[in-house]
Amino acid sequence: MVREGSSIDKALAVLEAIAEHHRVTDIAAATGVSKSTVHRILQSLVEWGFARPDGAGGYEPGPRILTLAGKVMSRFDPARQASAALRALHESTGYTTHFGIRSGDEAVYVDKLEGRRPYQMPSRVGMSLRLHSTAIGKAILAELTDEEVRGVAVRTGLPRLTPATLTGVDELLAHLGKVRARGYAMDDEENEPGIRCVGAAVFDHTGRVLGGISISSLAMDMDREVLEELAPVVTSAARDVSLALGAPAAAVAR
Repeated sequence: MVREGSSIDKALAVLEAIAEHHRVTDIAAATGVSKSTVHRILQSLVEWGFARPDGAGGYEPGPRILTLAGKVMSRFDPARQASAALRALHESTGYTTHFGIRSGDEAVYVDKLEGRRPYQMPSRVGMSLRLHSTAIGKAILAELTDEEVRGVAVRTGLPRLTPATLTGVDELLAHLGKVRARGYAMDDEENEPGIRCVGAAVFDHTGRVLGGISISSLAMDMDREVLEELAPVVTSAARDVSLALGAPAAAVAR
């Protein structure tokens, strides 16, 4: 709510408010700007095409907002927007850090920072990863409905990659319930023998799951106790990444 500030502050507050409110009275209440000032600002926004009358005595976002949003999104690079938060996670843990984005029934690594260890993880930017057997993948699946998860299972078959891989859909759904409850996912040698990861979901500007981030290590360097100790660091970083991507506060507060 804007009670004091420059005319630019007030105009931006009104512009943001018309995404949820239509009547002048409601916009004034949401922003703390007087009704007379809100009315003047709306008139200017209409002239610029950022607002338009809704035909019922109120206002709604105008076509110029969509034009501007389209231009911005055409140049939007999630990996670049998330780089600061990913680097901070990498520097604070020293483990290999990944950022993956969902692509259909799999995810794709769009960024990787190699850990400060005398070995390297067998992953690379552009590499695809399965959803049912990886920390990033399970973090993504946990944000889908059970019906959507079953659809993924039917299409992919949930292949067994290691003795620890979850291959039954009911077993996977039960596991995803735990992931939702705690807010993070673990890959306990489920995708590749000898490798453990902990990951959390990342959300886009609409509040929908976009992908996830994770930290990875050889199992001998990251036992389950260490995984659980690092989980809050990863979930905090995932929130930072989501916010950098414009996610609504309600999405990152889950």
